[in-house]
Amino acid sequence: MSTPINHEQPTLVTPSLLRDWPLPAPGDSKYSRGAVLVIGGARATPGAALLAGTAALRAGAGKISLAVAESVAVPVGIAFPECGALGLPETDDGSLTGEGLDRISSYLDGSDAVLIGPGLDDLDLAETMLRALLEREEQSGDPDGDGGPAVVLDAYALGALTKLEDHIGPWRGRLILTPNPTEAGILLGRDVDTLEGAIVEIAQRFDAVVSCQGYIAGPSTPDADSPGLWKITTGYGGLGTSGSGDVLAGAITGLRARGTSDAQAACWGTHLHAAAADRLASKLGPLGFLARELSDQLPALMLELNT
Repeated sequence: MSTPINHEQPTLVTPSLLRDWPLPAPGDSKYSRGAVLVIGGARATPGAALLAGTAALRAGAGKISLAVAESVAVPVGIAFPECGALGLPETDDGSLTGEGLDRISSYLDGSDAVLIGPGLDDLDLAETMLRALLEREEQSGDPDGDGGPAVVLDAYALGALTKLEDHIGPWRGRLILTPNPTEAGILLGRDVDTLEGAIVEIAQRFDAVVSCQGYIAGPSTPDADSPGLWKITTGYGGLGTSGSGDVLAGAITGLRARGTSDAQAACWGTHLHAAAADRLASKLGPLGFLARELSDQLPALMLELNT
């Protein structure tokens, strides 16, 4: 089914629209639902990678691997027994160095979607990480990146992206970005006047699908003279809580791994994230629910929307 696009005003992402834009069938095994790799989780922030990985599985992905600081890989694997926990080199302070990608080479090659950023805590080292990943793809013989996995960037990976804009050719056309408004300003290098206009500009600039605080934008395509633009119609203020963005990025990545388009993953994932907050607000109150509780709501919400 083609992507629903309105070229003048944002298309409202309603339950009706999502039912007309159904998710891929679940298939008959975990291998048919896609593999996700999350790269993040410094020693001080392994929970961010855990939140993202959990959300990816709750969104229906079949396999999940977390590449985190080697000092926390074993505890992460124990806390999240459904994942493969992979240790990456770290500094004395526990930040990922961006080295040692040979340790996860087979996971990079075998993933349908890769999420980079949750729990990274050093901007310069995040840039080193992205640069190494891009160089790896350039050396693979696929400089245009046509055959690689979808790449989702969040948190510190977004700040690093601006320093590598001239080198992201291998990722163009398969990037999904999940900035908050502050990070949107960093991507543009200026204060954001209107969020709607900002994310359209980011989508065009980086040839990416962008989800930011209820708006989703995609770049122009050869058969469209303007970008796609969508707006979420649900959501609650309680989403402004620690770890919420990691859950959103993980949900989008999990949906993308299942075989959706970038735009569909972003629209579905952003709606599910917001609807999960609505559901928790009605049960627990408007504030005080936890980011990890959002993921638990995703399977039932998908069932309701996909039937």
